[in-house]
Amino acid sequence: MEEKKLHFQRYSDEMFGTLYEDQVKRQDALSVYACKDKQAVRRKKEKFHVARPNFIKDAERILHCRYFNRYADKTQVFSLYKNDDITRRVLHVQIVSRIARNIGRMLNLNQDLIEAVSLGHDLGHTPFGHAGERFLSALFFEHTGRYFNHNVHSVRILDKLLQLNLSLQTLDGILCHNGEQVRGEYHPYQYKAESAERLFQEFDARAERCYTREGETKTLVPFTLEGCAVRISDVIAYLGKDRQDAAILGIDLEEPFGANEVLGATNAEFISNLIGSIVSESYGKPCLVLRHEVAEALSYEKELNFHKIYKPQDKSGPYPALEVMFGRVYEKLLGNLSAGNESSPIFRHHIGILYKGFPDEREKREQYRSEEPNQIVVDYIASMTDDYFMDLHDHLFPGSNKIKYHSYFSEV
Repeated sequence: MEEKKLHFQRYSDEMFGTLYEDQVKRQDALSVYACKDKQAVRRKKEKFHVARPNFIKDAERILHCRYFNRYADKTQVFSLYKNDDITRRVLHVQIVSRIARNIGRMLNLNQDLIEAVSLGHDLGHTPFGHAGERFLSALFFEHTGRYFNHNVHSVRILDKLLQLNLSLQTLDGILCHNGEQVRGEYHPYQYKAESAERLFQEFDARAERCYTREGETKTLVPFTLEGCAVRISDVIAYLGKDRQDAAILGIDLEEPFGANEVLGATNAEFISNLIGSIVSESYGKPCLVLRHEVAEALSYEKELNFHKIYKPQDKSGPYPALEVMFGRVYEKLLGNLSAGNESSPIFRHHIGILYKGFPDEREKREQYRSEEPNQIVVDYIASMTDDYFMDLHDHLFPGSNKIKYHSYFSEV
């Protein structure tokens, strides 16, 4: 056994120099506008290892964290359907990653950073998609005067709750991934600070303003081209896919979507044409560029989705009832937490397991328990999958749930 161990050590030593040189060459070959691994900034310094470059390390930490599992049963757009063919968050983040890495590959950007941002960008999403996000934000604001935004909460999970020591570049890309208005050009944000400590202070201030200023998230822009690639890819990923899901579910859109002369008529055409346009217009430039007619067409298609899919759905069917359920659960959990009722699910299913397996589990749990109660309630509700939320509501309020899922054999 000892002989084999020594042999492995010799092999590692012999290979290390070559591996390191290959890694340096790979980084040097990236665009001058790409974010190199050596530029990664963390709150706590870590030793570099050639086998796990900085942004690969970020991607793996996100992939293996317990919150990543929750993607599998979180609504993308359509809730309360038992249908394995419609999109859940777990598929959406992979499609975003694939589209953004295609753009990054052709523009010679850092695909590892793109993957890390893509995988983590929606971790903070609530159950029941953007409708759940609005319900939770309204409750949070009513109690604290602070807003809830899923992008900010994704950062809170990774940076504050789990303390994974991710790079600023990854966290910033996650924080700044969403924005309502399509831009003609995506110029990376310029941080004013230089030292790691000052950079994180500026980053934290940007995140904090999102809690206190309504609409602040719409002003955010990533500070790497990789982050910009994820931001535009997020739109590309859901635009046509949401229409596909609506068609699968047989949802009446009053009139069919027409073919867009610039982007095409199908999801595949949307993706292909947008990637091609972005790459051809942005190659060799310090920003991502959408031609005027492409940006206009993309804005038009987003508005079409809003008026034909998102807006009608949120005002019909189960959504008003879901909003009432959110309020009930929020108040019940807040009361249990304030009363110190340790038999409550907020203790047994959230506070009690959040740091399971951490070496300093007790210390972290006690520190977390001292946070503002509304924030803890928000952390718990936001972490839930759709099914978990429904089961929790039924547990807390037996017999009051009148909402039914559409089964595979229901008439839509």
